[in-house]
Amino acid sequence: MAKGTVIQKILDTHHLSGGKNPGQPVSIRIDQTLTQDATGTMAYLELEAMGVDRVRAELSVSYVDHNMMQNGPENQNDHLYLQSVAAAKGVYFSRPGNGICHQVHLERFGVPGKTLLGSDSHTPTGGGVGMMAIGAGGLDVALAMAGKPFRMSYPKIIGVNLSGHLRPWLSAKDLILKMLSILTTKGNVGCMVEYFGSGVESLSVPERATITNMGAELGVTTSVFPSDGRTKSFLEAQGRGASWMELRADADAEYDRVIEIDLKKLVPMAAAPSSPDNIKTLAEIGEIPVHQVIIGSCTNSSYQDLMLVAKLLKNRKIAKHVSLSISPGSRQVLQMISENGALADMISAGARILETSCGACIGQGMSPANDAVTLRTFNRNFPGRTGTKGDKSYLVSPAVATAAALTGKFTDPRLLGIKFPRINEAKSFLVDNDMIIPPMPAEDALKVEIIRKPTIGKPPVNSPLPENINGEIILKVGDKITTDHIMPAGIHLKHRSNIPEYSKVVFECFSEPGKPTFAQHATALRDSGKHGIIVARESYGQGSSREHAAICPMYLGVKAVVAISIERIHAANLVNFGIVPLLFANPADYDRIAQGDLLNICEIRRQLEVGKLVKAEIVRVNGEKMEIELSHGLSEEDISIILPGGCLNC
Repeated sequence: MAKGTVIQKILDTHHLSGGKNPGQPVSIRIDQTLTQDATGTMAYLELEAMGVDRVRAELSVSYVDHNMMQNGPENQNDHLYLQSVAAAKGVYFSRPGNGICHQVHLERFGVPGKTLLGSDSHTPTGGGVGMMAIGAGGLDVALAMAGKPFRMSYPKIIGVNLSGHLRPWLSAKDLILKMLSILTTKGNVGCMVEYFGSGVESLSVPERATITNMGAELGVTTSVFPSDGRTKSFLEAQGRGASWMELRADADAEYDRVIEIDLKKLVPMAAAPSSPDNIKTLAEIGEIPVHQVIIGSCTNSSYQDLMLVAKLLKNRKIAKHVSLSISPGSRQVLQMISENGALADMISAGARILETSCGACIGQGMSPANDAVTLRTFNRNFPGRTGTKGDKSYLVSPAVATAAALTGKFTDPRLLGIKFPRINEAKSFLVDNDMIIPPMPAEDALKVEIIRKPTIGKPPVNSPLPENINGEIILKVGDKITTDHIMPAGIHLKHRSNIPEYSKVVFECFSEPGKPTFAQHATALRDSGKHGIIVARESYGQGSSREHAAICPMYLGVKAVVAISIERIHAANLVNFGIVPLLFANPADYDRIAQGDLLNICEIRRQLEVGKLVKAEIVRVNGEKMEIELSHGLSEEDISIILPGGCLNC
């Protein structure tokens, strides 16, 4: 068991109940919460359903950064609801245009040693300033806003001992890509990552935030850096020096596993299509032509990132066949590069400037052409996430992205023949909080009218778990099924607050011409009194924290997911909405069953309560029957939530 680590120290000061050995259920106190508009509307609807008059966390912030496209009234309706409910419930409201939630929270609200729960899987960005920042489903965040503890498994702690320093043209992005090559995107459920060692001191807070942000792709609960002199300098430059506290691991700290990385030995890398852990060096990729380059997202859109890009573009032009787009991470960053001339250098080089939002990262515009190679400084390149089927999306550092924009092909920036423009940290940031609306006094908040336009629905309520599951395997899928597979983003995001409408596109990517969609099949089963079952292999539900990947299947009558392994956030979301997450006791049984088979579990309620094994019967399409054993890692509290049909029924 790890001891004396930064993670353990934060857990100790926030521990409320449960054991302190890896894998044991534990409840912790949450200091801050974060929501964004794609997940936040449902979170606040759930908060209202709980009857909570005012948030009880130390600080809660509602950001608008995802659904910025105004094609139809849906997104603007959500934004009006979010601003009014924030005023009514005592929540800070970051207006559209103020920036991406993770970047802005790091700038304005991040505090070392605090816990942050956010309804976005990249909430761990806050680990860059020494926070324990965790992504979760909207309902878990609503519960935290209501003053309830957050439930999780006590983590195994992976220590990453950094030595040396980054050489010119190498970046924090290359470090997290190296981590993905080691740990991959699966098999790390129940772990947290802590960075330590002499190399930490060479990394600025924006660099650390890039690493903790994309640590979400590892599937770990969160990633954390110590809070040291570099952290103090960053907070002082943001005018928040009083928020700093030192937080380091003890000299004799022990970790459950240690990974050694010498920063001087890193080489430029990329995540090739179509997974963040398909890591290749630039030498392995070769000088393939590039057609589109996008720089931004919550991973690489800081002032430090964009100043490097601007220096490389100054007095140069991008290749004629390349489309280059740049999206600053926050209004602060945009204002600063506007005032110092860096923005003009980008525009002069041929860059298109996008608004400060998530935008292209979540498939909201800027989709590449068919068969076009697109380089992005983002954190995910799941299949079709760009909005183009069969996309060829690579994840790279800002330096590699800019080199490709200039040359029109994958290019090692060390071979550009340009002197490396080392970018120093800002001594002071431009602080302008005009687009953050603070909470009003409680007595005034009581008078606020919450705006509900016609497209704002209500959270659907599940029925209690039946005595027997009489199910059909509607869909059998393989490894690494992401929440993007389950609930597509892009143009469909505007239906997030309308569950009946959004449910129509569940597993849309697996639809076949001339056959019923998943939604149509599940609805027919539900209406006939039967239950839908989803079967998968390893790492089911990786990626986004979107709880709609549980809500919409629940609405369609899905009662269980059976897989070899299920990712942490998605498993918690399934529990919260009354879907039973089950695992194959014998992974070989995955190959023995097929889509269309019946899966029946008698006395499921009793079986969950008496042990960790669940007996099930499979009835093949040809009538053949066989028994299999399933298992679960549910706690008593999890079971108490599932039995009545989810948290909103408790």
